[in-house]
Amino acid sequence: MTRLRYYLPAVAVFVLVIAGWELLVALLHIERFLLPPPSEIVRSLVEEWPTLSAAGTTTLIEAVGGFFIGLAAGLVVAFATARFAVARAGLMPFAIAANAGPIVAFAPIMNNWFGVASPLSKMMIVSVLVFFPVMINVVRGLTSADPATLELMRSYAASEQEIVRKVRIPAALPYFFTALKVGATLSLIGAIVGEYFGGANDALGRLIVENAAFLHFSTAWAAIIIAAALGIAFYLLIITVERATMPWHASMRTRDA
Repeated sequence: MTRLRYYLPAVAVFVLVIAGWELLVALLHIERFLLPPPSEIVRSLVEEWPTLSAAGTTTLIEAVGGFFIGLAAGLVVAFATARFAVARAGLMPFAIAANAGPIVAFAPIMNNWFGVASPLSKMMIVSVLVFFPVMINVVRGLTSADPATLELMRSYAASEQEIVRKVRIPAALPYFFTALKVGATLSLIGAIVGEYFGGANDALGRLIVENAAFLHFSTAWAAIIIAAALGIAFYLLIITVERATMPWHASMRTRDA
């Protein structure tokens, strides 16, 4: 019942927005190429489902593949950076600056390096976007361990590996999952933007571009809905793993209250 009350306002707002959208399009006689009504988008979603589902699968594979490439690279660099203060002082400013770079700057470069038609080019675009949030947040988490706890571990002659495993990693977990949630959202965005610059025709980015070019905006909106649904599902999966991994954390207890 508590969870139902938590989600009820969001559901109510969603229903009101969809109903208002449908009503305004009809009352104001808005042209379909400007803003198709939700009923027309749903019809396109049903009629074009085989094409949309195939495109969604292609984009999801690119997004998930790039997500894990960026995650692995970010973790390796983060642990090395957190271990050495000189590396941390030298790399962190550049990582933060690079993280602010626009995604459209990476897409043509990666397509040129790995091939426009190759899924790997889209995965590498995604990996760049995921790498920096993971690296920055994990470094902050590993270095945020309580100094008193670190001193206590060292007073018991604990090795550096034991300190990392028993103190630094638990302290970094909240930061790590924050990075994963950011990366889950960015991964779909990166894959779709990469597809705008070329790639397989059975992908959401190409589907949106081509249908918009031919004024089939209801199908383009249907593809956007598929992309949004995939992003939400990926985000919820990360939250589920977070709950299972660290139920002891205060944020988990607050959500369940």
